[in-house]
Amino acid sequence: MSSLRARIALSAYRWAGVAAYPAVNAMMALRTARGKEERARKSERYGYASAARPEGPLVWIHAASVGETNAMVPLIKEIARRDITVLLTTGTVTSASVAHRRLGDEVIHQYVPLDLKPVINRFLEYWQPDIALFAESEIWPVTVMELGHRHIPQILVNARISDRSFRRWSSVTNIASTLFENFALVIAQSELDATRFQELGALPVLVSGNLKADSGMPEADQLSLTRCRYQIGERQTWAAISTFDGEEKAAAAVHRALKSRIDLLSIIVPRHPERADEIEAMLLEEGLNVARRSRNDAIAPDTDIYLGDTIGEMSLYLQLTEVAFVGRSLTAEGGQNPLEPAMMGCAILSGGHVGNFRESYQMLASNGSARMVRDGEMLTKGVYYLLTNEPARHRMIDAGLQTVHQMRGALNATLRGLEPYINPLTMKARLMPRNGAIAGA
Repeated sequence: MSSLRARIALSAYRWAGVAAYPAVNAMMALRTARGKEERARKSERYGYASAARPEGPLVWIHAASVGETNAMVPLIKEIARRDITVLLTTGTVTSASVAHRRLGDEVIHQYVPLDLKPVINRFLEYWQPDIALFAESEIWPVTVMELGHRHIPQILVNARISDRSFRRWSSVTNIASTLFENFALVIAQSELDATRFQELGALPVLVSGNLKADSGMPEADQLSLTRCRYQIGERQTWAAISTFDGEEKAAAAVHRALKSRIDLLSIIVPRHPERADEIEAMLLEEGLNVARRSRNDAIAPDTDIYLGDTIGEMSLYLQLTEVAFVGRSLTAEGGQNPLEPAMMGCAILSGGHVGNFRESYQMLASNGSARMVRDGEMLTKGVYYLLTNEPARHRMIDAGLQTVHQMRGALNATLRGLEPYINPLTMKARLMPRNGAIAGA
């Protein structure tokens, strides 16, 4: 496909979105009914602002979901302290909640606009960002092209590209290069990610490391933590976190296999809390007693499973244990972020399907802080070994903490890469008097 044909295809994509408006409206109505959109703020998804745009420089930062939002917090704070307004968009209700809890009034939060030409035009004309920063792998064709038409620098930060995404983009290389050439800079997590972005047409590309190693974890509510620890008492615990369909059943099998040998409480934290009802029903069918965090259920002596079906409380669940299985790796593919349990002092178990976090797992595994399991039986053996072998468990925990420490530095590397774009905005912001007019104007 020639470059011209690639541009024609992208242009057709933009205008097809306009024709698809009725279907989009129906989809948004369904998402709202399911609680996946805030009804009162649904207009933001169509590019209508619900907040005033302050005068002066503004940086638009987009972080799709919870993990990306948490990773971007230190960078957002660094930009905000330079007197630059930060407009943060996220794509989910859960990430919006995290943004409010961790950043409060430090940012203006809006839901990300739909990738449709009239919507993006409306959004950009109102907010007029000086720079657009996108976290990890957020590449929306209409948004990228419209920013390019306005000559607004757009930068991918903490950028990564999964095996699956790379294969897809590689099958349409001319379309990929037509999009990626719009990026003023890509700051990649790893050398492999950098090479892939370059092959797809992105230039220049820098390597920073993973911002998630610098972001830390939000503090758990201390009253809730104390209460849970009191209720658990001397029982042994392990956690299956960020689980997907099928992995909760595997965790239940682990609990059933071990409960006769260990006074055990199993903690299950599904990646999508809205699945909690079906998970609880499955656990009850398995003959297990369930306490749910969302109901504020007490953890009784006969509780088998503590179901962590709340948003933004991963710190709480991880501080209740020293052994964590990280999901989306056994019955689903891609993996989830293993740095969170490592930095919270947990020995890590994982399935083998971790392509989205390959480098992090390689570093953790090579340092002895993560072990991979093939199936549910091996998971059971791994949990039992770590719960009954304190020296081995603590060696893994110490290795994980050391690995995270070694991985830090991505924030400083990212800021160095952003200096040519951020420094002029800092100067402009600090020259503006309080009435909003530029000094000397």
